[in-house]
Amino acid sequence: MKKGNKYGTHRVIEPIGALPQSANKISNDMELYDNEILIDVDYLNIDSASFTQLKQVTKGDIEKIKELIIAIVDEKGKMQNPVTGSGGMLIGKIEAIGDVLKDKIDLKVGEKIATLVSLSLTPLRIDKIIKIYPEIDRVEIKGKAILFESGIYAKLPKNMEDTLALAALDVAGAPAQVKNLVKEDNTILILGATGKSGLMCSYMAKKMVGKTGKIIGQARNEKRAKFLEITEFCDEIIIADVLKPVNVLEETLKVNNGQEVDISINCLSIPNTEMSSILPVRDGGIVYFFSMATSFTKAALGAEGVGKDVTMIIGNGYTVNHVKTTLDLLNESEILKKIFEEKYR
Repeated sequence: MKKGNKYGTHRVIEPIGALPQSANKISNDMELYDNEILIDVDYLNIDSASFTQLKQVTKGDIEKIKELIIAIVDEKGKMQNPVTGSGGMLIGKIEAIGDVLKDKIDLKVGEKIATLVSLSLTPLRIDKIIKIYPEIDRVEIKGKAILFESGIYAKLPKNMEDTLALAALDVAGAPAQVKNLVKEDNTILILGATGKSGLMCSYMAKKMVGKTGKIIGQARNEKRAKFLEITEFCDEIIIADVLKPVNVLEETLKVNNGQEVDISINCLSIPNTEMSSILPVRDGGIVYFFSMATSFTKAALGAEGVGKDVTMIIGNGYTVNHVKTTLDLLNESEILKKIFEEKYR
């Protein structure tokens, strides 16, 4: 077997010297290097920001979405949306393990795993798109993928359907990071609280703030607000347009005794929501951007422009113990698990 680099730089075609995530093109030749894992892929879970963009540009035409996904992978060797820059994750069976890794990892050929690194850096070959599930950002395929030596993964739990685990692990970094950030007595605003990551963050935040804290969940309309109300994950629910920061601020102040919040969490899948996350937060507070549609420039200059002294954190898909934290949430909350079972499996 050929010798590979730990971080996968041996797969980079253009530009030479880049890491696979930032590269314009990587090799999706499935000849295995000595420190790689070959995966027979079942499903891709496309990042929410990416899939939203794909649906918008194709006007929701499923066949055109298929064509666009295949074109991206053929051109780049990976599923990295050229507009959002984001990818997603996958599940599949281990087909082969490089010689260097055979005695280093706890995987065997035939086991099912979910990759916990982005598709934006994962060598991927799509032989056929079997089906697209547009409401849950999922793509069923026949294809192969490569996991690098540095890549992290999770064995799929035996007490949970594969597709349910995939949906949860796709956003595993969010609730785990919320667990680290949120303290007792905090007031938290969650934008996009009715989505997959938003629900998990709401539930986790509710646990962390205790009886004296407050969770404010944002919904885009009355229907979504009623759905969120049934979960009882939020103490207050606002209906606000996330593209109108002042609207979000005003609605937040109404339900929070005229006070700004300690932390805001952006779980949205659309761009231009930076200021709706920043404006309602008090000086010295925290803004957590889990959304892959976030612009660093808009966030940094926007906060400066309104004189907000806030700590801004970019969502990291990896947090220590994030797999266990996320799966524990599903097993702990009957309501959360039921929602995921009904919508995402």
